[in-house]
Amino acid sequence: MYKILIVEDDPTIAGSLSDHLRKWGYETAAAPDFQAVMQTFAHVSPHLILMDIGLPFFNGYYWCSEIRKLSHVPIIFVSSAADNMNIVMAVNMGADDFVAKPFDMNVLVAKIQALLRRTYSFTGQSSVLEHKGAILNISDGSVVFHEKKTVLTKNELRILQFLMENVGSVLSRDAIMLRLWEGDSYVDDNTLTVNVTRLRKKLDETGLADFIITRKGEGYLIE
Repeated sequence: MYKILIVEDDPTIAGSLSDHLRKWGYETAAAPDFQAVMQTFAHVSPHLILMDIGLPFFNGYYWCSEIRKLSHVPIIFVSSAADNMNIVMAVNMGADDFVAKPFDMNVLVAKIQALLRRTYSFTGQSSVLEHKGAILNISDGSVVFHEKKTVLTKNELRILQFLMENVGSVLSRDAIMLRLWEGDSYVDDNTLTVNVTRLRKKLDETGLADFIITRKGEGYLIE
């Protein structure tokens, strides 16, 4: 089932969009906090985003550009500010389409269907994980925190992904090494220590000090 994230500050419009799209078989989610759209995006991991321009705190252009740093997920702007300048701006910021308010719901659904078909007929969805503002983009192996970005090696990515998929749980060194072996990377105990040390250094430089915690005699975890 395709998931659609609705970033719209008018609750009536957001509710109407959500109700209609669900009738078409889509799963929907609305952004609850317009200061934390990226966290919602990472949590929902949508296949498509409907984005208004006029939003509290930061406008839709800002969030579109932030999402484009991490993902090629389709974005359709839905706005009453439908003059040529805003349409051109939306496209330049990375939008895939623009629908003017007031809009015909059936026309919007047709555009959504066409865009989803073009996007996902040959390629899969980029995966992202988020925790405490840290966003891990699995597709390109990068971590973003407060607009600071660092690129990880394959092993560093697999270690961080494994920990972020199991937040709150202590993962033993043996379990992490097995996870790395599944990716055809044989590592011994010393190599794991080196990888974790390098990963911690990169996270620290990005502003994520003490993001990975050591439990002596047990393993590692992210709280």
